[in-house]
Amino acid sequence: MLRARYDAAQTTAENARHWAAADGLTADQAMSPDVRRTLRNRSRYEVANNSYAKGMVLTVAGDCVGTGPRLQLYSGPPKINRQVEQSFAAWSAAVDLPGKLRAMRMAKATDGEAFLMLVYNPSVDHPVKLDVVLVEADRVTSPVTTINRPDVVDGIELDEHGNPIAYHIVDEHPCPLGIGSGTVSSQRVEAESMLHWYRIDRPGQHRGVPEITPALPLFAQLRRYTLAVLGAAETAADFAAVLYTDAPAGGEAAEIEPMDIVELERRMATTLPDGWKLGQIKAEFPSTTYSEFKREILGEIGRCLLVPVNVLIGDSSKHNYASGRLDHQTYFKQLRIEQADLGIRILDPIFAVWMAEARLVIPQFTTIVTDGPQWEEKTSHEWFFDGQEMMDPQKEANSQATKLGSLTTTLADEYARQGKDWEAALRQIAKERALMNELGLVLKEPVTKPDEEEDDDDSRLSDDDRPGDDPGSDGR
Repeated sequence: MLRARYDAAQTTAENARHWAAADGLTADQAMSPDVRRTLRNRSRYEVANNSYAKGMVLTVAGDCVGTGPRLQLYSGPPKINRQVEQSFAAWSAAVDLPGKLRAMRMAKATDGEAFLMLVYNPSVDHPVKLDVVLVEADRVTSPVTTINRPDVVDGIELDEHGNPIAYHIVDEHPCPLGIGSGTVSSQRVEAESMLHWYRIDRPGQHRGVPEITPALPLFAQLRRYTLAVLGAAETAADFAAVLYTDAPAGGEAAEIEPMDIVELERRMATTLPDGWKLGQIKAEFPSTTYSEFKREILGEIGRCLLVPVNVLIGDSSKHNYASGRLDHQTYFKQLRIEQADLGIRILDPIFAVWMAEARLVIPQFTTIVTDGPQWEEKTSHEWFFDGQEMMDPQKEANSQATKLGSLTTTLADEYARQGKDWEAALRQIAKERALMNELGLVLKEPVTKPDEEEDDDDSRLSDDDRPGDDPGSDGR
């Protein structure tokens, strides 16, 4: 009879301490209110005081949301589509939707989740008075009357199928008084008016934890090592020189006071006491390995958000074009996933409520009210975000021309990568070509050059280090 087992499932004297904190709690039990509150406070502290943490969160939010999403409607009447797109863009600017979405993405990384409440605001400078209000995660919590209810998970009220039906929001931040004090009033908001954005890591999870949670201990290690390097440098700077003697105790050497301080002037010749020598302290460790350690630990920190190290540090001096582009591919793919998730969970519900209001208050949309259900069934939409900057425009253009010529891509896909609407771009090109023909201007066709071969190893070498420079080398 064969008995098989996993070595990782065995508890030994060597690994007992390593796995001591492992548990079998459910997702909501492991992410209890106390645990999430502690992680939120530490994440906020790190982001507020660590420039790398702040820069990483700002970079992710800026790359994900950018200047804001742009609506593109399909299959409906073209004139109505353009009117809806322009009106939604004007409303988005009036309520500062891009700025609030960036704040949501930052809260998702720092707090673990972000809440957005749909409200009526008569001060909105647009016919549609819909507004979006950010709600901090600390305010969404269970009041005293619902603490023991099994259908309420830390402020989220669920139906029998596990779907959120309402959110309980305290009127003030509960931090000074604490959860369950009974002195903070709250309001019950229907789920249709509340949008909740967080990353689902486990089945049965209803609240989120900070996305930078795995990196919090690493930030502390980086700070400790930096302080150690700084302390070593300060120690070496504090002691310019030291007097020492090879004579034994009580031997022939001049008497001097221990730990005495002697002032030295620049460019001065002096004599030393009989039997004594002058030595200088050098700070050779740990400053010699500081840059390597810093880059390695920052690379590990960036992995929790899939941010490459050159983006996190803001330095690509150790990358060439090929390696830099390769490192960005995973990052860009994660951005597309985030943008798709943002569109489904946040932008689509906002647009649905906005469109329902716009049909009632905007005169040119009154025809949509009569033909509303049919128009909804025929019309699909898409959200466009800012495109990524090209690292080498010549190589990118050659690649696009090759793929378009081989029918392996479309103009819609290529313009979408740049965050542009392909129909609007083609219409603009047609207008420009017509005006150029009217003025008698001739546009020269660009001359494409074949891509130069990339040498990943040699591109980072200096001229003196490249193979073949040595007279005795054959260049291989």
